Amino acid sequence: MAHKHSHEHGHDHNHDHNHGHDHNHGNLPVIMFFIGLGFFIGALFLQAGMLQNTFYFVAMLASGYHIIIEGFGSTITETRRLKKFAPNIHILMTLAAFGASLIGNFEEGALLIVIFAAAHFLEDYAENRSKREITNLLKMNPTEARRMLQDGTIEVVAVDELKVGDQLQVLNGDQIATDGVIISGVATIDESSINGESIPREKTTGDTVFGSTINGNSTFIMEVTKDSSETVFAKIVELVNQSQSNLSKTATKIKELEPIYVTIVLIIVPIFILLGTFVLGWGWDTSFYRGMVFLTVASPCALAAAAIPATLSAISNLAKRGVLFKGGSFLSNLSEVKAVAFDKTGTLTAGKPVVTDIYFTEDIDQETMTLYEDVIVAMEKTANHPLANAILNYYSATFDYELEVENVIGKGLIARHEGIHYRIGKPETFDNVPDAIEDHNDRYSNDGKTVVYFSADDLVVGMIAMMDVPNEKSVAVIKYLRSQGIHTVMITGDSELTGQAVGRQIGIDEVIGNVLPENKSAIVEALQAKYGVVAMLGDGVNDAPALVKADIGVAMGDGTDIAIDVADAVLMQNDMTNFAYAHRVSKRLDKIVMQNIWFSMLVVLTLVLLNIFGKMTLPLGVLVHEGSTLVVIFNGLRLLANTKE
Repeated sequence: MAHKHSHEHGHDHNHDHNHGHDHNHGNLPVIMFFIGLGFFIGALFLQAGMLQNTFYFVAMLASGYHIIIEGFGSTITETRRLKKFAPNIHILMTLAAFGASLIGNFEEGALLIVIFAAAHFLEDYAENRSKREITNLLKMNPTEARRMLQDGTIEVVAVDELKVGDQLQVLNGDQIATDGVIISGVATIDESSINGESIPREKTTGDTVFGSTINGNSTFIMEVTKDSSETVFAKIVELVNQSQSNLSKTATKIKELEPIYVTIVLIIVPIFILLGTFVLGWGWDTSFYRGMVFLTVASPCALAAAAIPATLSAISNLAKRGVLFKGGSFLSNLSEVKAVAFDKTGTLTAGKPVVTDIYFTEDIDQETMTLYEDVIVAMEKTANHPLANAILNYYSATFDYELEVENVIGKGLIARHEGIHYRIGKPETFDNVPDAIEDHNDRYSNDGKTVVYFSADDLVVGMIAMMDVPNEKSVAVIKYLRSQGIHTVMITGDSELTGQAVGRQIGIDEVIGNVLPENKSAIVEALQAKYGVVAMLGDGVNDAPALVKADIGVAMGDGTDIAIDVADAVLMQNDMTNFAYAHRVSKRLDKIVMQNIWFSMLVVLTLVLLNIFGKMTLPLGVLVHEGSTLVVIFNGLRLLANTKE
């Protein structure tokens, strides 16, 4: 579905979160790194001299194989592409290492490259941990299907050969190849790969089935309704892929500043050397040495790693909980949210009514009461609407009556049993209503409940109150958001009375009722004008315009295409508590990234000042500088662990 978010934060750009460098060289860099590490360790046991220096130089070339290629190769490529000089961190490290070797400090040059390469691999580890979620999804992607031909024979074909309208046979235990509709048979299907729900769902003729889900112990025939690239599962994989390339605003800004920063360092270094030689009187050797130290310690390695490993770790953490973000920018923005708008039905509530109260007049004996309950069940069995289902889920019949039931518009359900005329309908359709029934009706209606009356021979003898009750996890989530100073709003198409009743139960700040789907986006826009950054949670169908308008649109998953298409994040398990968890992770991500930025800048400033005053050697500069990069990366990797609730 083609759409354009009005709240774009640069997520139409194809960001590369690898500092603009292609890390995909296969296993060769790792092999070369360990060869270089072997030479470096070997050199430590040799006496100072040409052989030892040769070992260090080989260690530098081998361990820095991919560093050198990315340093010069990517700089040349990016410079040509952008038509302006675009150096990267790798070229600083390469020049510093070769510069150290030029003045005879082979050990320091090799040490610099070995530690930098190790830090580089660690950063890749953070990225790969996040990508593991994609790999796990792709392993579930079906590859073959059993297509039925016109003569009834079966052929096994690749999934990408399937066309809309094809009929497939799905055997017990099979993975369903693509989205479709059951045309023959029944099934119990494990849909956990789509909606995270552990309990299998029973399906029958006419029901939709999803690609990548697992059939139980029956066989059925289905008709393909979607191309394999358009299935719900394919959209989920695409969503997770997008999360890898869409960076947070901070990470994007750091990435944009990298070539500018590196260019400035490359300009300052020769000026620094010349000033030391001709103005400060350090002498050429000392000035050049300190210039190489400056080149090393001023490199923004730690700063470049401040946001990306942390962001990817946070995305990976949330993916394991069934919360899929389309990118780091949306996760990062979540910490800045000032108001959250919720659709009521299916988001804050269970999405289907349940019986909350029953009341029958006090003069009814137990035997008559049992009869009435059995008649109610027999009548409601013939109806097909949510209120009937709620009543049938509440009552269990003592005796199973087979009644002829008539559904009369304006009257409700009508039936006759043993000479008595029974009716179930809306309160306003009854005339002979006792005062006690009317009093209870007023009370239940004020609570936002839907009431139906039950009459025997035109006298109302009882009533049943039903309500779409709040999701049991909504109360805790609303309480958490309010504790964070976030304004909460319920937007519902139901009456103001019903909305207020639900709002009171869950403690929401504001209720807006009688809202048409097309007006929800205007309400979100008004909230943005009043509060700032706004998130919207909805089921992704009638809430689509509002999800797009919000700064962060969060869809309750349930495997709906529209949800995955338009939202910035999806709660795959429809678990509201995961939204609160995502907000906590977002705040923690923001905190860790800022820690990393300030720490990395402080380290660079300290090392540069110590170098100017002659208190910094190249080995110490390498250890502290690269050590700070490792500290920053490890600090970001903490987001892989669960955030305390």
